Amino acid sequence: MKRVVFDTDIGIDDAMALLFLHGAPEAELAAITTVAGNASLDDVTRNALVVAERFGIDAPVFRGASGPLGAALGEGHPDFVHGRNGLGDIPLPAPCRRAEDLPAAEALADLARREPGELSVVAVGRLTNLADALALEPALPGLLKELVVMGGVFGFHGHRGNVSPVTEANFGGDPLAADRVLGAGFPTTIVGLDVTQETIMDEAFIATLVRRAGEAGAFIHAITRHYFDFYAGLGGGRRCPIHDSSAVACLLYPELYETATGPVRVVTGGVALGQGILGEHPDRYLTDAWRGRPSCRVARGVDADGLRDRYVAALARLAGQ
Repeated sequence: MKRVVFDTDIGIDDAMALLFLHGAPEAELAAITTVAGNASLDDVTRNALVVAERFGIDAPVFRGASGPLGAALGEGHPDFVHGRNGLGDIPLPAPCRRAEDLPAAEALADLARREPGELSVVAVGRLTNLADALALEPALPGLLKELVVMGGVFGFHGHRGNVSPVTEANFGGDPLAADRVLGAGFPTTIVGLDVTQETIMDEAFIATLVRRAGEAGAFIHAITRHYFDFYAGLGGGRRCPIHDSSAVACLLYPELYETATGPVRVVTGGVALGQGILGEHPDRYLTDAWRGRPSCRVARGVDADGLRDRYVAALARLAGQ
């Protein structure tokens, strides 16, 4: 079983990923750390607490970064995607639980020191908390068992960015943090739009969850109404990619993924701000920008049916099926 820290800007797909981790027998949640992104820091922290309370998730919740380290793409939060409250504008109760007093970056560093080599981090938002934790504890890359990042797009299968022609939203939300974290030497796998856009859920998939996953299925049906409306407005019908749960799947079931290997840079200025670039052959290039950087694994292929099957099984387990 893997001890997992879930680093998240809880919106609709993040909540689905959190329930995936909660239901999967291969995972134990050690902590949830929040970062601004899909909604404000206050809103995503409330969302984490609400979801944790509703589904009996005992992991502590730590508030993280409210903004990026440097230049970023866009201002505000994508309420047109996730709703004003980040969870599709469904009614949300005030949580009874409170976030812990310790900031997320300090919590990440502290947990890693206490459990060296034992913790896996799944980061499905901006990488600001990890960059801040790295500044507090430079030895952090050697203290974590692994890091799985949902972010970037690298051109496999012809996929392009979702906030610029070349940039994915999490990398675009804090390019400097992403470049620092991916160059720090964490044992990293990156799950980008190249594979998340190959892994689609539609209304039939949601109907299966409603039928098999009890309260979790009903919750996912409710929050995805807004999400599907957004994607339908783009002309793709009532179907959308499975983004953040893909990172969870890659952590727990790596056999579902094919990867490429090499150092990764994230552009921190200019027209390509936030673009992630894989340098598979750094010694061949005329620039030394990739030379000497640690390698990451970048997902380039996925067994989408396998992921969907495992997702349904994990949530059905929450319903006792």
